[in-house]
Amino acid sequence: MAATQVIRSEWTKIRSVASTVWTLSLAVVVTIALGMLISALSKNEFDRMGAQERVDFDPTFISFAGMSLGQLAMIVFGVLVVSNEYSTGMIRTSLAAVPQRGTFLFSKIAVASGLALAVGLATSFAAFFLGQAMLGERRTSVGEPGVLRAVIGGGLYMTLIAMFSMGVAAMLRSPMLSLGILMPFFFLVSNILGNVDATKKVGRYLPDQAGSTIMQVVTPVGDDRPYGPWGGLGIMALWVLAALAGGYVVLKRRDA
Repeated sequence: MAATQVIRSEWTKIRSVASTVWTLSLAVVVTIALGMLISALSKNEFDRMGAQERVDFDPTFISFAGMSLGQLAMIVFGVLVVSNEYSTGMIRTSLAAVPQRGTFLFSKIAVASGLALAVGLATSFAAFFLGQAMLGERRTSVGEPGVLRAVIGGGLYMTLIAMFSMGVAAMLRSPMLSLGILMPFFFLVSNILGNVDATKKVGRYLPDQAGSTIMQVVTPVGDDRPYGPWGGLGIMALWVLAALAGGYVVLKRRDA
């Protein structure tokens, strides 16, 4: 089967599954709503902040506060896109129709990643503009240095989170196992490692900790990361490439 036909087939599969629409919709709503809430609260708290907190105040990054929960919905999307066929047994039919396993996997990932990118960018711009509206006189504008990079980076970050999840799901081949590892890792383990002094230097190289720097415009005082915003996104991209390569190797070597 030609690659264009495989891509068309994967697009049909993805848009015909209700969970795809629900998880992406949840990512949009949670990211925007929580970002607006935190932005409104930050505006009200600004006058009570200490001098150091005001120096570190980053109106752009605050509008992306909902990303911490929105990314969990993107993780679910990435896992379900890949592992649904394993849980239903449809993977045998799919691989019979497309024996070239690399073509099958990367067509699926390309379609899902394109969809995640479109949703991620739309969500990031909406979260930014609505968050700034909530910040009132504390807001910034997209024309300020570093802001447009951060907003576009927010969309790229959401896309890479979904792609990383696809790679892990391709390796583990089980939605429950994949979610059982990824959810606690991003929601708890990564945050703990990134905020405890003893493990902070390790935590800063985890995919979400490194990748989220792309959304920062103001570098907090005392942040001694040896990489900048694009460097952090590059580290996250390396994690994604490793996960996708692992998924490809497992699919190539194991039976459906």
